[in-house]
Amino acid sequence: MRDARLRGFTLVEAIAASVILGFGVMMLAAGSTRAVLEARLNRQYETATMLADKQLTMIDYLGADQLVEAGRQEGDFDEFEPVYHWEAAARYEGIDNLYAVSVTVNWVERNRYYSVSVATRLNGRGMIPGMVE
Repeated sequence: MRDARLRGFTLVEAIAASVILGFGVMMLAAGSTRAVLEARLNRQYETATMLADKQLTMIDYLGADQLVEAGRQEGDFDEFEPVYHWEAAARYEGIDNLYAVSVTVNWVERNRYYSVSVATRLNGRGMIPGMVE
């Protein structure tokens, strides 16, 4: 005949297994939540980079010399959530018609400040007909 103690799990073994399983599920849930938050932040960085590129294209189209004459420019992209704020500045490089242009896009998410900055050099003349000398 078999010993009565060898028939199944004891209560202590069942509780220990439940605690280990619960801990594993909690760790998996925490990892999943973090992955979702990181994916959202990555999407926001991609949006900010796209908006900075959009501003650089507009500056190139209008001409960097127009930005220098107007001074530092800034504005908001209200059509996005969170709201992205941009700032653009240009300075003459002293060579031909070359300007150093920088655009910064920033936003606030969960009370934290994030920012993307891009810088390049552009020809000062725009592509609008009638503005070219």
